[in-house]
Amino acid sequence: MEDVLDVYKRTYDETHPLICMDESSRQHIKEVRQLIAAKPGTIEKYDTEYERNGVSNMFMFFNPLEGKRHVVVTDQRTAVDWAHQIRDLIDINYPQAERITLVMDNLNTHAGASLYKAFVPEEARRILDKLEIHYTPKHGSWLNMAEIELSILSRQCLDQRIPDQDTLKKEIAVWQEKRNAFAQPMQWRFTNEDARIKLKKLYPTL
Repeated sequence: MEDVLDVYKRTYDETHPLICMDESSRQHIKEVRQLIAAKPGTIEKYDTEYERNGVSNMFMFFNPLEGKRHVVVTDQRTAVDWAHQIRDLIDINYPQAERITLVMDNLNTHAGASLYKAFVPEEARRILDKLEIHYTPKHGSWLNMAEIELSILSRQCLDQRIPDQDTLKKEIAVWQEKRNAFAQPMQWRFTNEDARIKLKKLYPTL
């Protein structure tokens, strides 16, 4: 039996993209003492003391069949913030799409009701009609490939002290450009057979 990505690969076109979405937060850390720069034979040194400087939210949108990601940094992660990101996904990032298959976890803001909080009913309905929403199972957010991309972002880009939101946006923009320049489709290795074993309790008993 074909796995889910194989099915999408066979039927994929730009009018029906598959998008995985997730979000995470990042605390800003400011140095309180001057760094000691690296020299031949020694590494850069910094003090363990630091100053907290607020928190930013990151929305990750990942297209696993194109291997491309788009990250947006915001002040908050409210229902209205999510709604505006979804409208941008439809109108700016995929204006040619007739329908977008959107995979998300079950966060309470990830719902059609959030669109009605942010927009007039006609606009909310327009956006919702463009979406085919699929939620990951409870405690199964790791099935969302956007979470994998957030993990890669954390390891490759955010493994350092980032003092403010502007710096965060610049660092992510550079990382995103490099990753997208060598975009490859996601090689999803969690097969149907694996799912039947690991997610056995989620399958109906006949």
